[in-house]
Amino acid sequence: MSFSSYLDNIAKPFTKFAPWLLRFSLGISFFLHGIGKFPVDRFAGYLGSKDVFLPEFTAILVALGEVGAGIAVIAGGFLGTTGHLVTRLGGGAVVVIMIGAFAIAHPDWFITKDLFMSEQIFLFILGAYFAIKGNN
Repeated sequence: MSFSSYLDNIAKPFTKFAPWLLRFSLGISFFLHGIGKFPVDRFAGYLGSKDVFLPEFTAILVALGEVGAGIAVIAGGFLGTTGHLVTRLGGGAVVVIMIGAFAIAHPDWFITKDLFMSEQIFLFILGAYFAIKGNN
């Protein structure tokens, strides 16, 4: 038996849980990021300092979007056929929110080492993963 086969045998009982590691880490992280923006006054002030249009409204949308996307990514895994769509929409919301975060908070990061040394790139990539794969 090769070492690779040996590792396959060890990992086999856990493979069905692997997507859940990604799902829970993204969902919980996004949920907590969103909850952390309430009350939105401080976040709206930050957005206003970046000349974002309607900063109070945008802050509410982002905070609710982050909470909702986090819940959708996790809940989608439990909802059967409908869950596939819920997961994809949640992942898509993560992608859109992260593009906004990059554009507003880190416009100087575009394809630089700073981007690839940040946790934000992983949130973006996990969102894209779930937007593309859904529950498949």
